[in-house]
Amino acid sequence: MNVTDIHPLQTAPYGSWKSPITPDLIVSESIRFGLVALEGSDTYWIESRPSEGGRNVIVRRTADGKVADINPLPFNARSRVHEYGGGDYVVSEGTVFFANFTDHRLYRLGAEESDGKPVAITPAANMRYADAIVDRQRRRLICICEDHTNTEREAVNMLVSVPMDGDGSAGISILAAGNDFYSSPCLSPDGTHLAWLTWNHPNMPWDGCELWLGALDDHGFISHAELVAGGPEESIFQPQWSPDGVLYFVSDRTGWWNLYRWKGGETVPLNQREAEFGQPQWVFGMSQYAFVDSQRLITWYTDLQGGHLASIDTVTGILTPIEIPYTSVSDVRASGERVVLLAASPTESRALVQLDLASSRFEILRRSSNVSLDPAYVSVAQSLEFPTEHELTAYAYFYEPRNADFRAPAGELPPLLVISHGGPTASATTSLSMEIQFWTSRGFAVLDVNYGGSSGYGRAYRERLKGQWGVVDVDDCVNGARYVVARGLADGNRMAIRGGSAGGYTTLCALTFRDAFKAGASHFGVSDLIMFEDTHKFESRYLYSLIGPLPEKRDLYYQRSAINYTDQLSCPIIFFQGLDDKIVPPNQAETMVQALRAKKLPVAYVAFEGEQHGFRRAENIKRTLEAELYFYSKVFKFDLAEPVEPVEIENL
Repeated sequence: MNVTDIHPLQTAPYGSWKSPITPDLIVSESIRFGLVALEGSDTYWIESRPSEGGRNVIVRRTADGKVADINPLPFNARSRVHEYGGGDYVVSEGTVFFANFTDHRLYRLGAEESDGKPVAITPAANMRYADAIVDRQRRRLICICEDHTNTEREAVNMLVSVPMDGDGSAGISILAAGNDFYSSPCLSPDGTHLAWLTWNHPNMPWDGCELWLGALDDHGFISHAELVAGGPEESIFQPQWSPDGVLYFVSDRTGWWNLYRWKGGETVPLNQREAEFGQPQWVFGMSQYAFVDSQRLITWYTDLQGGHLASIDTVTGILTPIEIPYTSVSDVRASGERVVLLAASPTESRALVQLDLASSRFEILRRSSNVSLDPAYVSVAQSLEFPTEHELTAYAYFYEPRNADFRAPAGELPPLLVISHGGPTASATTSLSMEIQFWTSRGFAVLDVNYGGSSGYGRAYRERLKGQWGVVDVDDCVNGARYVVARGLADGNRMAIRGGSAGGYTTLCALTFRDAFKAGASHFGVSDLIMFEDTHKFESRYLYSLIGPLPEKRDLYYQRSAINYTDQLSCPIIFFQGLDDKIVPPNQAETMVQALRAKKLPVAYVAFEGEQHGFRRAENIKRTLEAELYFYSKVFKFDLAEPVEPVEIENL
């Protein structure tokens, strides 16, 4: 589909421009990619389909280009370990093993299942599985198990093995337990050694974790284990064995996530530079490098100049750039000279891309969207560095309003929409975002802020947020917005801020503790830090590093919670919330809405049955976009180009 309308240039206020980038277009033509896997000449990936209620479907593409879905309805290949999941499936000789979202069991689906129905291989207990690898020699899977059978205590995480040929009646075997978290199991090529990551409260894996290496006995159990790297203040990412049996991993021991290998009982750097070859491990199964052979790997890394694809000679450590037309890459996988990755650029949505190293030829295997936007409607990200508190520098991407059919009246400046990303250790990228283009094509300027605490700029930048969540992130969003306004790029009297999850917390703090913004939108954001104590295990101590330990810093939790200072609010806010959200429960939004009602401030609340943390259903994604646009049109007093379903705004 090509979205191109040719009309005479019209003059209309910013925000009121008619755009071909409609909510229907965004949701009906799009998918979200998940875990990519290669086996021989076959390529596998996950598609999260809004049109199917956000169901995760494993898709296989064979060498001759034939594409087929693997898991049939109603199976949803999605793990809930750590709630965020990832590592949802693994492939062995054409047989797929996957975690099913509704009952949390592992299933097997291969040629031996002649009726095409998946067979459960784990018991029907309240146990969750993720990050599986195949141990063919012992006919088993090795994976992470999260035990929720005892609701009176915190979930228990373990490294376990599961028989591949089972029918669900056999139990699991525990390989490692006792620590709070485990991830990233990887088996040596000869099957004699197992490596894995582990960490304990209050750390998150990007704060500090440990890489362990264990020797396996004749029965497949760990007979001896040693600590290879990591600790409370060293983060390890993606341990992986080379084809010739050398253990590689990424460590930020120098302040930057760089590649290392464990050889002869010592850690040896592969290629050191001020660049990030790793990222925060929010989900399982992440991959930023892959081996072509024992002497060459392909990797994606980022530095202050942007993102780069490169090959590294494992003998010499020499890094050789690979020219690609993409600025954002993830899920790097290789099978011989074939490299497959997820990639995007400022003008192209995310796609599953295959690179033939021998010919340097790229081939798009699957696009996340079939929509092809006319460049005349696409606003391309501009990198900004701006001054912030304590004479430091922060970063952002700025998007100017852009629409081939419209211009604004002379002298008018556009409203500015500031985005505070989630995580908060995540990061904004330059990838084409249909949602950002939704706003810019209607006449909004957008500032996507990589505030202090964001990844991609080294450990020191990430640790700016240590003990300072709700301060540094807010300062950087405010200072970024003021920088844009000072350059004459936006209207300082029409600035709004929006964010989801942790970005929603930053949004609510900015609206409460600063007076820069005139409106805001919180998407499943945190309003009460003390209430956030009652969250899932993975993040249950996250605030110890972002705010401080409890109970010692309870007063600081109170001071950084917007809900306790609603008397300082003076602008309208709209809230969006999934009613089944276990990460940020609905009471976070509902308590805030009640407080705004009591203060007689304009407020809107849009809640969705059946949605969790982040909206996956097409109809709800559409409703969210239209409702937020409608909200801003009423607050900033501009007419919409086309009617949308109104949202109730109390006290306006």
